[in-house]
Amino acid sequence: MLLRVSAQIVGVLVLFWCLGDLVLAWFQNQQQHNNKHNNNNKQSTSGQDQSCFCHLTGVLDDCFCDIESIDAFNNFKIYPRIKRLTERDYFRYYRVNLKRPCPFWADDGHCSIKDCHVEPCPESKIPVGIKSGNYKRSKQAFADWARHDDAQDNFCELDDETSPDSEYVDLLLNPERFTGYKGPSAWRVWNSIYEENCFKPRSVYRPLNPLHPSRGDDDGESFYTWLEGLCLEKRVFYRLISGLHSSINIHLCAEYLLDEMWGKASWGPNVQEFRSRFDPAETKGEGTRRLKNLYILYLIELRALSKVAPYFDRAFINLYTGNGPEDTATKEQLLLFFNETKAFPMHFDEKSMFAGEQKEAKVLKEEFRLHFKNISRIMDCVGCSKCRLWGKLQTQGLGTALKILFSEKEIQNLPEHYPSKGFQLNRQEIVGLLNGFSRLSTSIHQLHSFRALLKENR
Repeated sequence: MLLRVSAQIVGVLVLFWCLGDLVLAWFQNQQQHNNKHNNNNKQSTSGQDQSCFCHLTGVLDDCFCDIESIDAFNNFKIYPRIKRLTERDYFRYYRVNLKRPCPFWADDGHCSIKDCHVEPCPESKIPVGIKSGNYKRSKQAFADWARHDDAQDNFCELDDETSPDSEYVDLLLNPERFTGYKGPSAWRVWNSIYEENCFKPRSVYRPLNPLHPSRGDDDGESFYTWLEGLCLEKRVFYRLISGLHSSINIHLCAEYLLDEMWGKASWGPNVQEFRSRFDPAETKGEGTRRLKNLYILYLIELRALSKVAPYFDRAFINLYTGNGPEDTATKEQLLLFFNETKAFPMHFDEKSMFAGEQKEAKVLKEEFRLHFKNISRIMDCVGCSKCRLWGKLQTQGLGTALKILFSEKEIQNLPEHYPSKGFQLNRQEIVGLLNGFSRLSTSIHQLHSFRALLKENR
């Protein structure tokens, strides 16, 4: 009897074993079939939903860093820290003059769309330490600062904070988002930036320029042949501007007006708008290049942040708002953030720039600086007040990053216990630097969100 039961158990086990092999074989065949099916449909699937990202991978041009490493570093380490940091009082209030006239062409009128409006911050809401720091400065002090800053590697034209037209803005209450500002007025600003300030002759046509006729089947290849023929510094300059443009476009796609009922607006990601700006199929291949330039810009600003840490590490440098515990916590948080940026293993090598014959390098560097300074002035030509606010802030952030990168010796020789005449940053530059980089970090984080949304739509 026992033997009979044992034999039955063995028989059942053998049966399950055989069935297991059959199930495994079926699963493997099904997997092979699915893989074959996926391979056959790879182009159509990615073309429909994932083509925005299918080539966004690998090592970047002019850098020794890959996109995947930046994604992981930013999304898990940098983005959470910079988001919390820019929510602190010292970084959320930005003094800006949004009434400066456009210095290059007659003002074509400000945007009348209600979402273009910027709400200035009432005096009562501004931390007392920030206000007092501004009141103590006179017109003469600002003029002295501007002369000193021009003697350094200043890449931006700063607003006069003492001007009666300058106002404090709470950045958290005036977020960057799609306002509806577009068309010829917006194109004119970007066209001026690209056509007149990126070292480009007018005979070379930039791809998809809405203010120039189509060039047939060229798809921009002649432009990129020209670009690759430039020196590293001029290539990088173009990629910085393209990266900034891409970052701004991502913010507009991620914070899009989706609905407005009963006076209540609903903002969120617009996948179709994102694809229209970055899908290679809809941009003749431009989309991937634009996104890669964003990563190059991110690397350059990240490098600047890692290099400026010694400036803030000195005991007498305070991020002063008048609230002692808040100021101490803000500085501690900032130094921890700098430590994180320094830990990145694949930083951009700025020493590869302006490394040729000394006299030629000096001339090129000055040309580079003046071109960028001109771009900072063009931001006063943006017709939408909210777009102008964020355009000025992000341009100033990049300009401050460039100033840091090209002030290496001055930063290395900073005195420990008193201010340096060789290198200094005012509050306007500090707020622009951190918030500008925060916008780039947010863009890369939002790319991860758009990837997930495209996958869902599939």
